[in-house]
Order: sequence, then structure tokens, then C-alpha cells
Amino acid sequence: MKCHGHSKWHNIQAKKGKADAARGKVFTKLGRELLIAVKEGGPDPAGNSKLKNVIAKCKAANMPNDTINNAIKKASSSNENYEEITYEGYGPNGVAVIVETATDNKNRTAADVRHAFDKAGGNLGTSGCVSYLFNKKGVMVIEKETTSIGEEELMMLAIDAGAEDFQTQEEVYEIITDPVDFTAVREKLEEAGIQFLEAEVQMVPTTTIELDEKGIEKMERLIERLEDLDDVSNIYHNWEE
Repeated sequence: MKCHGHSKWHNIQAKKGKADAARGKVFTKLGRELLIAVKEGGPDPAGNSKLKNVIAKCKAANMPNDTINNAIKKASSSNENYEEITYEGYGPNGVAVIVETATDNKNRTAADVRHAFDKAGGNLGTSGCVSYLFNKKGVMVIEKETTSIGEEELMMLAIDAGAEDFQTQEEVYEIITDPVDFTAVREKLEEAGIQFLEAEVQMVPTTTIELDEKGIEKMERLIERLEDLDDVSNIYHNWEE
């Protein structure tokens, strides 16, 4: 099974550095995801699997427990309302792009997302125009140096817990699950003391597109512009980075 972004993890330090720089923004976005999950299913993660999954995502982003708990407390009494809306479009050379947003103002978000696409030479499409090129999958990424469990043992642990696929890359292990099994597999690994670099249900592309230098520049610009938008929670694409 060919997985998304093969060399996505080839430079972990750079990725971490970028994540550190954007930490405030990342926490704001995660706070919004926590709020939505609490509104939908209550503040107790034991009875709210969506909240449980968002908490795992927060931990993978190194959000402190206090910050997570405060956001959950705040969400319980908050009268803010966010709606989750997904946009689909095309980047340079027909790269498929899916943008998941959480917004309290649909018109503003739609205009901002459209503007980001226009500016980078892409275009926003209609709902469903590219999502058929992706599968929903649970994805867990583990940095090799953070675990003392060997590759074979980790693979057996993941597969026994119900994972579909296990891949070894230079600096990381990547575990893929069916979305339905994601929580169970993640919890099994958490029990074994494993920490994640990434842990969430994502849209994984079934095919990827390679870009030339000019295309890469445009694509990076598009991703940057979209990441800058407070309303954008996740961006998925089928560019082979």
C-alpha cells in the first residue's frame, strides 16, 4: 500500500522547528477542535470518542495537559459556535487539495480559502471534486528515537491491535488503521508507553503527483497561505513531497 508523503518525515528537525514557531497558532486551532468535540459529546473523554481523539492530537502537538484541560473546561461553558466545513480544490498541476475548517463565519472563511487558492494559482472546486482521490485512514507516526521497542515487536503490537499497515521510514514508523479501529489501536500503543509525533484520522491520497520546481514553489505558497488562516484545521493534498 502506497502511503502519503513518503519523504514527509525525512527532516524531522525542520518539521519540529516549524511546528515550534507556529505553536501559538496550532494551539488556537486545537482549542477550537476541543471546543467542537465538547459541544458535540460533552466534556468527559471516556464517553466522547471524538474528544478522546482530539486530545491525542493535542498531545502529539506537545500541547501541555493544563492547556488541554483548561480548554475543555472553557468549552463546557462557552457560547461560541463553530461549524466544520470542508473545501476541495486544485493546486498547481492539478494537485488535489482538501481543506478542513472550523468557522463561526462561513462567508469569511469561504472568501479567505478561495483567495488563498487564487493567489497560489490554484482554484477552489465543488464539494466532492477531489475527495474521491483520498481514503479516510487513522495515521500514527512514531519517531524511532522516542521508543525503546524494536521494529518487529512494535509491528506485531500494532497489527495485533488491529492496524492495517506498518511502514518503516528513515526516522519514523508509520502505522495506518481503518478509521473505526483508530482509537483502539492508538490506546493499545499508548498503554505500551508509546508517544506519537502525529496521531489522527486523516485523508490519505490513493495516488500522488510530483511537481517541478515552479510547481513546488506554488504549492508551498498555497499551503502556507492556508495554514495562516485561523479557521483552517487541516490541509490534505496528493503532492508527493
